[in-house]
Amino acid sequence: MKPAKRLLCAAVASCALLSTGAMASSLTDTLSSAANQLGSQSTTQQGGTSLSSLTSLLTGSGKALSADNMNNAAGILQYCAKQKLTNATDAQNVKDKVLDKLGLGSTEKQQQDTDYTNGIQGLLNAQNGQQLNLSTLGNTELGKKVKAKACDLVLKQGAKFIS
Repeated sequence: MKPAKRLLCAAVASCALLSTGAMASSLTDTLSSAANQLGSQSTTQQGGTSLSSLTSLLTGSGKALSADNMNNAAGILQYCAKQKLTNATDAQNVKDKVLDKLGLGSTEKQQQDTDYTNGIQGLLNAQNGQQLNLSTLGNTELGKKVKAKACDLVLKQGAKFIS
């Protein structure tokens, strides 16, 4: 009996050591994967916008954050007001006046205007010829600052357009 008991104890100890080794390997793999994800997130925001791209948007000339047409600007103002990225009253007032001046006072006409509907969704057709999706910039401090700057610039554009 004693040799059988020793054999059983040795088998249990071997299983415990093997499973501990497997768990340690699995834990190492998990930690390595998490570290890689954190590393990639530090250089890239949600939606694939890099931190350097966001920084350049903040420090740039403003063409990348200004609407290329007033239809899109009106939609962006609606987006900004809804997302509370700017003073909602100011944005709504300017947006309404811009829409009236453009002849887009009715909901039907607004829904037919692609530039306006893109703006409502946060798609800024920028003056630099590119399209920036404000919705994918994330909610980091830098992402929020870029959105706020875009809303401010478009609000100023709208105000100039109606004056």
